[in-house]
Amino acid sequence: MSSPNLSTPLDQGAPPSATEIKSAGTLRHKLPGSLAWHIGSLLILAVILYPVIWVVGGSFKKSEDVVGSLDLFPGDPVIANYTSLADGIADIPISTFFFNSLFLAVGSVVGILVSCSLTAYAFARIRFAGRNLLFTLMIGTLLLPYHVLLIPQYVLFRNLELINTYTPLLLGKYLATEAFFVFLMVQFMRNMPKELDEAARLDGCGHLRIYWSIVLPLARPALITSAIFTFINSWNDFMGPLIYLNEPDKYTVSLGLKMFVDQEGLANYGGMIAMSLVALLPVLAFFLAFQRYLIDGMATSGLKG
Repeated sequence: MSSPNLSTPLDQGAPPSATEIKSAGTLRHKLPGSLAWHIGSLLILAVILYPVIWVVGGSFKKSEDVVGSLDLFPGDPVIANYTSLADGIADIPISTFFFNSLFLAVGSVVGILVSCSLTAYAFARIRFAGRNLLFTLMIGTLLLPYHVLLIPQYVLFRNLELINTYTPLLLGKYLATEAFFVFLMVQFMRNMPKELDEAARLDGCGHLRIYWSIVLPLARPALITSAIFTFINSWNDFMGPLIYLNEPDKYTVSLGLKMFVDQEGLANYGGMIAMSLVALLPVLAFFLAFQRYLIDGMATSGLKG
């Protein structure tokens, strides 16, 4: 027996319902606004990406064309800007600058994560006399401009004979002097249930065990955020190495870029832009390597009871 036909030609040719007409009208009204929003977003994206595109195009230009031409991309691209980097700058291989910057960046990340997390744990999970006062004074240091402390710090390190070493650039990172990262971790640790600490103490755990086994794993989003910002800030730092480092073989990438300008004021703009583009790669790689953990941590930071 054949099954009954549920639709007839008359049904297929039936006029649209009122709901369908209303949906089509709503779509027509939303389409111009959505189109304008997308066009505006693309324009904003083009403005934001323009400097990056200009750097990419400028890295393939001759030095005289960088400042003498308004073209975004060169008509006659050259790769000599990149091949010349293999010869180094002032007989110093560029790998030396990258290694110095990497050493400072990794050392800064380790110092920030260790010192700031310990300090944040003390402020967030331990009650002691003067805690609120000390925390307020620490937050108050955010109001002090970096340049106000520059001269006293330089005089101190000069008296300690630490100029032209990496110690002035790393010592503060291991003493929890970065109040912003301490504040970030404190606010994150304060949101953790106190019952976790109480249960750990019943099992015989002390503060160090609670800090290492309970608080640090749960504070991973704050730690990764601090690590990303610390790495980027240290890699891009120019003022600190300029003040404390005197020998070119100890220069970082930011100071190595300055060496493209000779004593007579003549600059190799093509090589400078090419090295600037290469210097972005470690920062981009570091961010891409840890952004997944950052996003996952932020998505799962809520604690389930």
